[in-house]
Amino acid sequence: MERDGLVLVAHRPMYDDWTLPKGKLNRTDADLQACALREVWEETGYRCSVGGPPVVVQYAMDATKGKRVTYWRMTVVDGEFVPNTEVDEVRWLARSEALFLLTYEQDRAILNQLLR
Repeated sequence: MERDGLVLVAHRPMYDDWTLPKGKLNRTDADLQACALREVWEETGYRCSVGGPPVVVQYAMDATKGKRVTYWRMTVVDGEFVPNTEVDEVRWLARSEALFLLTYEQDRAILNQLLR
């Protein structure tokens, strides 16, 4: 998610990590893009527009389960962050600062792909 040339990084207290906003598809979502917009709004309080092609990532959760996540480049339209149970803090950072703060190497790779 971008605003004024900065990217948003979210802190999740449940995992004590810094990551990119993401979520799960539910029955009310029309498609993956609608899911992403809903989840970002629920977790961060920001309404966004989507731009550019998505980045799709697949990885193993354990020996029996896999996960597929679709990330979208987004631009903030309006809203403001309010801490909640899923995300207790967000930071708007320059790309280099976001790459340093992100907990997971996979998130750094995704951010680089989204900002090409």
